[in-house]
Amino acid sequence: MSDKQAISRNELLMIANQIIQDHDSYIEGMRADAVEEKADVLVFKGNYFLDDNGLPTPNTTMVFNLFKLLAHQLSPKFTLDDAK
Repeated sequence: MSDKQAISRNELLMIANQIIQDHDSYIEGMRADAVEEKADVLVFKGNYFLDDNGLPTPNTTMVFNLFKLLAHQLSPKFTLDDAK
């Protein structure tokens, strides 16, 4: 039996975005817009701050690292409940 709490995508995104905004690496416009669950890992998606050619910028690394942090912090606690 899992100790994870079932949560809706919207509720989880609200929690994730609060963590992002409270983090020292936060930059204006950084936010998680979507989340999915793959093999018990929550995968967050959003703006990666790519340049006009679709290539990574220095901000891309910060976004990736924060989304990775969210996965590590929130995956053990939550599972998506698509019924919610």
